[in-house]
Amino acid sequence: MHINCKGKLIDLSSPKVMGILNITPDSFYDGNTLKSDKSILLRAEKMLTEGATFIDVGGYSSRPNAKHISEKVELQRVIPVIELLSKYFPNRFISIDSFRSKVVLEAIQAGACMVNDISAGSIDANMFKIIAKLQIPYIIMHMQGTPQTMQKTPTYHNIIKEITYYFSEKIRQLSILGVNDIIIDVGFGFGKTLPQNYELLKNLALFKNLEVPILSGISRKSMLYRLLNTSPDKALNATTVANTIALLNGSHILRVHDVKEAQETIQIVRALHI
Repeated sequence: MHINCKGKLIDLSSPKVMGILNITPDSFYDGNTLKSDKSILLRAEKMLTEGATFIDVGGYSSRPNAKHISEKVELQRVIPVIELLSKYFPNRFISIDSFRSKVVLEAIQAGACMVNDISAGSIDANMFKIIAKLQIPYIIMHMQGTPQTMQKTPTYHNIIKEITYYFSEKIRQLSILGVNDIIIDVGFGFGKTLPQNYELLKNLALFKNLEVPILSGISRKSMLYRLLNTSPDKALNATTVANTIALLNGSHILRVHDVKEAQETIQIVRALHI
């Protein structure tokens, strides 16, 4: 499997790492830690040096019950950062983590080359058209509800079937519009109970039937630290375990806070097939 970023083909037959760069004051793990250009560049450089293929820039906190912010505030947070990264790392691949088409459009103009949309076009009706026009890789995630409501009463009759159907419909709509590079993310922690998250992780391989790359975003999430009665800052080992399971079940991209450990996980899992 390949995706096309900036005219370059990225081979996903060998799993890749996406480093998380949150420009938010209230993200669940690293909120309010990047306050200057220097701190942003140092964090990005560290992730790239450790082996990240993608840097995912987000300005809207999507943790459960996160505060809603305006489009203007989101733009003020992410566009200067993408311009900064594009200046200092011009040949690297930057992703914009947003569900707003205006933010996506301006981010691509600033130097981003792919989109990570937690709503899969469900919040902004113009998103699919923008993605088709830009012809860029598009990550579609499954979320039940919104960040403000998703964890109140997540309910499914058959979570695997329902999410598979959700993605098949989204992929069909995008394919009709001519979008070529579609990546799916089952949305661990986004409108799922603890048992539902683990059912998804256990059965992640079933989503390979959709014949598109799979991204897994499990890094330091509550499905790990609540199970272990700990906290996000102590959930690195649990993240590595979960990422290993995701890779064994066919994940192509790991979206993480800790790039070095994710790369080591990939190397070990790949060694099983040598």
